[in-house]
Amino acid sequence: MFNSIEINSDSQYKLLNIEESQYCDVKSEMIDPSKLSQTISAFANASGGDIYVGINENTHTKERYFGGFISIEETNKYIQVMESLEGLNANYDITYLHIKNNHYLMQITVFKTNSIVKSSDSTIYIRKGAQNIKINDPDKIKRLEIDKGIFPYENETVPESDIQDAIGSKIYDIFYHAVIPNIEKYTWLRTQKLCIDSNLNIAGVMLFTDEPQIVLPKRSAIKIFRYKTTKTGSRDTLDGNPITIEGSAYDQIYASVQKVKSIIESIKKFDTTFSDISYPETTIHEIITNAVLHRDYSIAKDIQVRIYDNRVEVESPGKLAGHITLKNILFEQFARNPKIVRLINKFPNPPNKDVGEGLNTAFKAMKELRLKQPEIIETETSVIVIIKHEKLSSPEETIMNYMKSHSEITNKIGREITGIESENVMKRVFWKLRDAQMLEMIPNRKGSKSAWQLVQGANVDEYIEREQLEYEQLSLFEE
Repeated sequence: MFNSIEINSDSQYKLLNIEESQYCDVKSEMIDPSKLSQTISAFANASGGDIYVGINENTHTKERYFGGFISIEETNKYIQVMESLEGLNANYDITYLHIKNNHYLMQITVFKTNSIVKSSDSTIYIRKGAQNIKINDPDKIKRLEIDKGIFPYENETVPESDIQDAIGSKIYDIFYHAVIPNIEKYTWLRTQKLCIDSNLNIAGVMLFTDEPQIVLPKRSAIKIFRYKTTKTGSRDTLDGNPITIEGSAYDQIYASVQKVKSIIESIKKFDTTFSDISYPETTIHEIITNAVLHRDYSIAKDIQVRIYDNRVEVESPGKLAGHITLKNILFEQFARNPKIVRLINKFPNPPNKDVGEGLNTAFKAMKELRLKQPEIIETETSVIVIIKHEKLSSPEETIMNYMKSHSEITNKIGREITGIESENVMKRVFWKLRDAQMLEMIPNRKGSKSAWQLVQGANVDEYIEREQLEYEQLSLFEE
């Protein structure tokens, strides 16, 4: 049974003006079911999306108008074609929108699927922007299978590897004595499907060799960059040479977290402007762990950690796998590399102690420090997690906290600590604090030397407490 809802005039206006995009398409009620199946295939094979059936467009003026269906039963032909599409299963939802002419629009919400969904003529499509792109090239189909997690690339044999690389390694020796029962080393690797004859697969190389980078160059290390800027990094703002962290998956996770931590500590130590910067180690650990365990090892690119003055970015090669999207990533689970995820969890002090809870733990740690939640971005070839050093507070609260340990503040410093980029927007924050009788301009300081100071007798703690309450109530309302 599908939902039916009445939509008001404002919603109808928005529907007529909705933009076709990566996640949205508009179709006439005259569309052939087989033609509609192409868009369903495209959305299911990408990140999902909404299709509104019953909106027409004048070919001359490009003006849209409602058509729709007199009765819900008229849409049965579309439901039948969806039920027949291999791989779609129940990964869709239908809502009927009752519009002003007593007709119905059919809103089809297509969810991202674990499997490849073909159109009714057995053709594969994928959504790119506002277009449905046909895929018939074998290499592109294999890439889609890897992106979907249908073909776990961790099972690919590494021709240059040798099983002795694992049997004689320090990391396997530690694991073997701590975890494996009384069974011969080679036999255990074979029973775990980590090798074929004398060659290891990618999972075996990453988990149980000391230097995977020898046989998996440019796809098995972590590179750390330090940029002295709050903007996009460049060669001019790169501080020193990038640091490359190598070793097994287990070793490089812990080594990378410690290196990132030490770089952040050095920033705080040698530049007092950033003395208040603090990132939860748990957040850094969980996000780097997630990048190593779920990266796409078919892409010849190392994981990148970029440390800026106001944020840390972790970029992991590969799109979100399986049915995972930006909307469900915190409450759905899918392992692109199930062997790596499962076996690294057996190590002493595993980096993924709570399997499936890593990102949730990272987000929770940020909230406990009253920092804004990390931002997740999916590109055509990677997933980027941005950990911003922005307090879960209003700019005014951030400024007043700064003034508790400083005698003055400039517009530039205000922008650095609040994340505000515009000078004029920052001025308005200072004016609000002036009107609240908390700050005043320092006399005889003009131009680039102008600055603000606390008003004598201003109760900073009381103001912060009041601001926190107001800001948290506003945040709760927005959620």
